Amino acid sequence: MDYFQTRATQLLKIRYPIIQAGMSWASSSASLPAAVSNAGGLGVLAAGPLYVEDFTRVLDALRVATPHPFAVNIPLYRPHAAELLDAMHARRVPVVMASQGGPKAHLSRFHDIGSVWIQVVSTLEHALKAQDAGVDAIVVVGTEAGGHPPANGVSTMVTVRRVLQEISIPVIAGGGVADGWGVAALLALGAEAVQLGTRFLLTEEATLHAAYKEAVLAADVADTALIGQRSGQPVRGLRNQFARQVFQAENDHVPDEAYDALFKSSTLKQAALEGNVEWGKVEAGQSAGLIHQIKPVANVMHDLIHELDLATQRMAQMRSITPLFN
Repeated sequence: MDYFQTRATQLLKIRYPIIQAGMSWASSSASLPAAVSNAGGLGVLAAGPLYVEDFTRVLDALRVATPHPFAVNIPLYRPHAAELLDAMHARRVPVVMASQGGPKAHLSRFHDIGSVWIQVVSTLEHALKAQDAGVDAIVVVGTEAGGHPPANGVSTMVTVRRVLQEISIPVIAGGGVADGWGVAALLALGAEAVQLGTRFLLTEEATLHAAYKEAVLAADVADTALIGQRSGQPVRGLRNQFARQVFQAENDHVPDEAYDALFKSSTLKQAALEGNVEWGKVEAGQSAGLIHQIKPVANVMHDLIHELDLATQRMAQMRSITPLFN
């Protein structure tokens, strides 16, 4: 397949409707987002864990590594978000992918330099607010997604369809997808592009400790859970020793202060950079169970497009089958 055209591919100027999720540490260097963009998707640099000096260095390296459009994912609640946004503006980042904060105060200056603004949301309420603010597109994920999916437990299929009933701007869907068949399913729902996290996490270019990748690769579809429900911001990750300790604290109804201290005692950095996959937060989606090999990004993209092509051909053939009954 030479190309696959949707409103999102036209807006983002990408060849395929495939977007790599911004994943702290995994895509906080140039290697992963550059590889995805060079293969025809939209690579996303995760600014979340980076200090401003490191961020500008990585952003400059990404500019050199790919001539194609890319995005920067930035959590707007971060203490240094204003400085990161200034650096992004000065370097005329082609696509801003913002989360965890309102976009309204920042939109006009990025639109003035031609940047596309995508807002990450998890509910219809937030989707409507983002559309009203003037963003160009939204990312909507369901509870299957790794990292910080919605705590309401609603699946991607239901969440995306509900949002599409009310939203007119392009919707990018994610959660529970690791192959081209899943991409085809979300496009069939009405999404304009599909965001994949865990599939790109398990690539050679993702900058994670080998122990993290091996732990996620070994997981099946039921081996993740929403961890830290009482925290108000649960993460979907592997059921490791840390997760089991949190579940036990919930069962024991420990006081809020002790529970919060326990939840905050573990970090993604412990697992992602240090390789402590038992006591760190090993963030991954349910789709980990669909992935059986760590591959280069170019191979993953080839597989995704090939499977997407097969899925769309299969759907087209279903319309041409001679009916069994008249």
